[in-house]
Amino acid sequence: MVLRPKKRSRKFLGARRWGAGNIKNRRGSGSRGGVGRAGKKHKFTRLVKYEKERVRKKGFAPWKPSKLSEINLDSVSDAAAGRQELELAGYKVLGGGSISHPIKIKASAFSKKAQEKIKQAGGEAVRL
Repeated sequence: MVLRPKKRSRKFLGARRWGAGNIKNRRGSGSRGGVGRAGKKHKFTRLVKYEKERVRKKGFAPWKPSKLSEINLDSVSDAAAGRQELELAGYKVLGGGSISHPIKIKASAFSKKAQEKIKQAGGEAVRL
């Protein structure tokens, strides 16, 4: 037996929009806001919050510089009183102040001025 398409109701013949209301309604995909994933703008928040696995992971990861604590040479010379060697993991030594006695400083980073002042005092700047 041949299946025939269902005949359209004769109720709307002669009407302009076939029960869609105003002529503006059902104009494009924007009128389907709540059906399926057609209206993305108001469903994106839910997607990000509850369905994270549906969001594609592609592209570059955001670059975040590592935060190093900063310390001046004045503070270093105070902390290293009577020592030959000082280790400062997670610190960047800056050139503020002066250093009077030779000392071997191990730190995560050094500024150029700090390296120069440490060498002038007869010390050594070692990067961890």
